[in-house]
Amino acid sequence: MDSPHGAAVKAEDFGLKGPRGWVFRGIGVDAGPGSLIAVEGPSGSGRTCLLLALTGRMKSTEGHAEVGRHRLPKRMAAVRRIAALGPVPGVNDLDPALTVAEQLREGALLQRRYEGPVRALLRPRGERRTSTAARIETALAAAGLDLATLPKGPRTSVRDLERLESVRLSVAIALLGSPRLLALDDLDLKLSDAERAEAWDLLRSLIARGTTVLAVCSEAPADATVLRTVAEATTAAETEATAETEATAETEATAVAEAADAAETDAADTTESAESADPADSADTKGDEDALAETGRA
Repeated sequence: MDSPHGAAVKAEDFGLKGPRGWVFRGIGVDAGPGSLIAVEGPSGSGRTCLLLALTGRMKSTEGHAEVGRHRLPKRMAAVRRIAALGPVPGVNDLDPALTVAEQLREGALLQRRYEGPVRALLRPRGERRTSTAARIETALAAAGLDLATLPKGPRTSVRDLERLESVRLSVAIALLGSPRLLALDDLDLKLSDAERAEAWDLLRSLIARGTTVLAVCSEAPADATVLRTVAEATTAAETEATAETEATAETEATAVAEAADAAETDAADTTESAESADPADSADTKGDEDALAETGRA
C-alpha cells in the first residue's frame, strides 16, 4: 500500500443546524495536506457531528468546507471516497463477536468490493488473496498492531482487546483503503496518560506517511491545528444525539446490506478459507501470520 497524499481541509463559517437548534457553527480551518487536526470541546458540543460533516457523512447547513478540493456539502460522495473513519462509537463499532482476523478480513472484503477499482474484482482468486494479505500486513504495521502480542494472536476475540488495541485495529481497517483523510472520534477516551501519548504518536506516524488526520479529543496536543466546538444552547446535546442517531441508523443499514451481499457473493471463498484454517492457536509469530493469511483470504 503506497503512502497516500493527504487531503487539505478548509472551512469557513461551517455549521450544522438541526430541528432543535445549532449543533455547531462558525467553524473555520485552513490545514494543509498531512496535517494533524484536533476537534476539541465538551461532550455535547457537536464534536462528532463536525467530524462526520467534514468526512462527507453528514450534510452541513451553513457556510462551506473543502476537503481535498472537494467542496462540501455539494460533493459529499467525493469526500467519502477519500476520507475513512477510524473508531467512531455508534457509527462503525467493531464487532465483539468476531476475532481480530475475521474483523480484518471483513474490512478488506468490503473495501475491495465497494471502494476498490472494479478491475480488482476481475483478478484471479489467488492474486486477490495475495493482494489482500499484503494490504492487511501493511495496514497493521502502520497502525502499530502486532498480532503476535495478542493473547491468541489473530484468533483473539475483538471483545478481549484493550482500548488502545481496539483503536489500532480500527485504524488498520480504515487504512486498508489508503485514505487521504483519516478521522477518529473520542481518541483519548478511557486511556491512561501513557496510552494517550501512544495514541497521538500513532497519529503522528500516519501524518509522516502523508495522511491528513482529524481526531476528536478532550485535550489537543500542542502540535495540532485545533478546532473548538462550543455548546450553543441547552438543547445542543439533544440535537447532536438526534443527528448522530439518524446518521448511525443509515450507516448501519448500509453496512448490513453491503455485508450480506458481500458474504453471499464471496461464500465460496469464505468456505475455502474456513476449511483450510488451522484449528489450533498459533504458538509463535510465524503461526500468527499464517492464521491471519488464511482467515483474511478473499
